[in-house]
Amino acid sequence: MFRRLSTDTLNWIIIIGVILFVIEIAFFHGGMIASALLSGVFIYIGWKNYVQLWGKILFWLGVIGLILSILNMLAVRFLIIAAIVLFLMNYYRSKQEKEVYAPDLPKHDEVITDPVIEVEPLFTHKILGDEQTDDMSYQWRDINIHGVFGDRIIDLSNTVLPDDTAIISIRHIIGNIEIYVPYEVEVSIHHSSIFGRAHIFGEHHWNLVNQSFHYQTLSYDHTKHPRIKIVTSLFSGDIEVKRI
Repeated sequence: MFRRLSTDTLNWIIIIGVILFVIEIAFFHGGMIASALLSGVFIYIGWKNYVQLWGKILFWLGVIGLILSILNMLAVRFLIIAAIVLFLMNYYRSKQEKEVYAPDLPKHDEVITDPVIEVEPLFTHKILGDEQTDDMSYQWRDINIHGVFGDRIIDLSNTVLPDDTAIISIRHIIGNIEIYVPYEVEVSIHHSSIFGRAHIFGEHHWNLVNQSFHYQTLSYDHTKHPRIKIVTSLFSGDIEVKRI
């Protein structure tokens, strides 16, 4: 979220917060600041005498009073509202702007002099926004990603799967996952979800609440290639795995 936030916007938020802080001191005789300082005194005295019952009571009264005083400051209220507005704006933009990854295939004239090479992943760990595989043919690489918001679309019809087991691992908080699998491929799916729905090759779960399940095609254990192991987890969202 902060990478999308311009420096000028951030500066204006800080300036307005400071102005509100000064207004509270100048025109409201300190406002909640005096209450916060008094609560701080209670916390200090209570902590020094925490072994006694009245010290414990005074300490926790001070903690509660300090939290309430901070939350009631004009500057803090403004910063909370600004953070919520920026978060919602950023989430809206992330739903409108989809990022499509186009993998770079290695050139034939490159000479590899080191036994260890870096492999570019199909997906980046994008916190916000949607991601999907390229519409063009692409070189397969195992997928291991996590994110917070947005949809993930993986279409396996445009790639050549390896002879061994291909791995897709997705850990996500809020959003939907769609995986399209060719007909000749054997599949194993492990999925867990706090809230959401699941549609796996005609099997439907319409109300998942803190559940997990495992499906696999009939010949998955009896073939070595090509086959795909899918492991996904969602806090809230739907998953769909179907043939294409």
